[in-house]
Amino acid sequence: MFTGIVRERGCVVSAEQNGAESPLRLRIAAPRIAAETQLGDSVSVSGCCLTAVESSDGELAFDAVGETLGRTTLAALGAGDDVNLEPALRAGEPLGGHYVQGHVDGVARVRSHEREGEGSRLWLDLPEPLLRYCVEKGSIAVDGVSLTIAEIDAGGIAVALVPHTLRETTLGALEPGDQVNVEADVLAKYVERLAGPSGVRSGQ
Repeated sequence: MFTGIVRERGCVVSAEQNGAESPLRLRIAAPRIAAETQLGDSVSVSGCCLTAVESSDGELAFDAVGETLGRTTLAALGAGDDVNLEPALRAGEPLGGHYVQGHVDGVARVRSHEREGEGSRLWLDLPEPLLRYCVEKGSIAVDGVSLTIAEIDAGGIAVALVPHTLRETTLGALEPGDQVNVEADVLAKYVERLAGPSGVRSGQ
């Protein structure tokens, strides 16, 4: 479980895949998080929950399998790319964002990204199956960053990015056409499941 509060912006050292069926081995430079990460720990990498398979000398390594590569933007990563990193939430730590599982629901495309005062407004085009989980002022995770939905239209959503988010995450560099990982609020998915026909218990 994560909060969507990015703890460090890491830099991809290498992204290598040995054959089409092999996992993608991501090696990421992240001195702060690497210092507190042990083998087997979960880390959110731009919104994707991955397991650390190595942690040494200020670097982390992860294996991303075909299912992950097919549902996220990780397959497009290369050396020099920045990623948002967050270690798994530990008992007793503050929940500053919202409950984020690190299970990416799909990929959205940047429609526009315009300055708005000292911050910016980011419009994302979402697939319809994801858009139905969005409500104005509700929560959504974009590349692992917990954000509040500011506007909704027929094809997507807008979020307002504050200066801190622009500085400390990869979202500040997004341009029209870029793709991002999106995870809808898990509460919306549970409500849909429980309210639907399959969620009605016997005898009710």
